[in-house]
Amino acid sequence: MKLKIIKTISFFIIIIMLILPNVSCGDKQETALPPPSPEHSDSFTFFDIGENTIISGKVREELNKILGDDAIEPRNIIDLEINYEGFLKEYFEDLDKLNKKLNSPLGERVEHNTVKLMYRYMQNKNNSFEYVELVYSEYTRRPVLIKIHFKKDGLNTIETLKQKYGAPESIKWGGETSKSLYWKKNNDLLILSFVPDQFGRPKCQIIIYFKNALEKLLKDEQKEKEKTRGERTNSGKTAF
Repeated sequence: MKLKIIKTISFFIIIIMLILPNVSCGDKQETALPPPSPEHSDSFTFFDIGENTIISGKVREELNKILGDDAIEPRNIIDLEINYEGFLKEYFEDLDKLNKKLNSPLGERVEHNTVKLMYRYMQNKNNSFEYVELVYSEYTRRPVLIKIHFKKDGLNTIETLKQKYGAPESIKWGGETSKSLYWKKNNDLLILSFVPDQFGRPKCQIIIYFKNALEKLLKDEQKEKEKTRGERTNSGKTAF
């Protein structure tokens, strides 16, 4: 009789021990926080860098692995014009208006609270880029402008862009070798241009305008100016 009771108790102890770990794991699954999702971009990207990417030390390290060491330039002039003087005014009036806000009508030097990362000496010889420039806002640490110059004709790049963003619009603005293809996405713009070099050979260039980010940069700078102006006024009042 005692042996039967002991066997019964042992059986229930084993069952309880089997159930408890499952309950514990279930509790952990319910209370554990989900892993952070990567920042999603509804705009254009370059090596996964898009409108929402924070330009951190880690991001720069990854770019350095691909493009080589960067050169850093704080406080930059931002000129959105491409291809020839008046191109934006003729084909993209909204960008031309934005460019005028970013620069002085008198031609004076206007520096913005941005940082420019420049890549000129590509360590990977198979790299198709000749020069890459990334400009980001110091307020948000997000990109406002990306420029890419290619060593080769860029035809493979066109096919990649078509697959990713669909068929582009086309602009014939010069001779046989002068044309631009462009894509629009959520107020941002990617323009791929073939610009003849001094020997008449077409060189492929891409520029990505993060228009929302550029407009935000102007607003942030205006807020900073107003804050500084207010502080100066207050200091003048309390001085006497």
